[in-house]
Amino acid sequence: MTPPADPTSLAGRVAVVTGAARGIGAATAAAFAGAGAAVALVDRDADAVRATAAAIGGASAAWTADVRDAEAIASVMSDVVGRFGRLDILVNNAGIVRDARVANVTGADWDETLAVDLTGVMACTRGAVPHMRAHGHGRILSATSVVARMGNFGQTAYAAAKAGVIGMTFVWARELGRHGITANAVAPGFIETDMVRGVPAPVVEQMIARTAVRRLGRPGEVAAVYLFLASDAASFINGAVVGVDGGLLL
Repeated sequence: MTPPADPTSLAGRVAVVTGAARGIGAATAAAFAGAGAAVALVDRDADAVRATAAAIGGASAAWTADVRDAEAIASVMSDVVGRFGRLDILVNNAGIVRDARVANVTGADWDETLAVDLTGVMACTRGAVPHMRAHGHGRILSATSVVARMGNFGQTAYAAAKAGVIGMTFVWARELGRHGITANAVAPGFIETDMVRGVPAPVVEQMIARTAVRRLGRPGEVAAVYLFLASDAASFINGAVVGVDGGLLL
């Protein structure tokens, strides 16, 4: 008997991963490529994203763009389809954090955080959806955060943006499911990335102490969840928020 096709394979699929130069984005791009997908790595750090794409190899290519530039992002999506023939998966991973207590949140920090972490997610999704609808298949995967559900000291702007991503995900799941496109969000806890390395050590130690598994997460552990959600094995998962936080919310 012929064994069934692997439902977790991404062979023949084309994925766009934003914020792909390093950290979770780079790990996700590598996981997708390893599962057989052609991967477009998008980042505003041109040198770093090219180096990451070269290290991954296979059908991987780098694009330089800032998610705050909606026209540039729409052009990237069209370029990806022109190169690979289709677009199946979008991972909205690009993000920044500008920590400050509420009384000290500047207008510039607020605007920049929401521009990247919220409006940028909207711009990328809006740019990708027409290409997904063209062949009746798509996976929109967006990075939210554990702080969208629990708050975090000094992260007013970041928590607001990430909570907004959850709301948009619910809307897209309802709007696009009938077109064969699912939308889900992934909510990491504290992961070993450059963003967390910038957090004061005592704060990180407190978060580890509150996490049931008593450690930070690894980028590959988040990438594994994105890989599953991008695959046909997750075709009936729509409008979910999947926590990857080691039990921080327990």
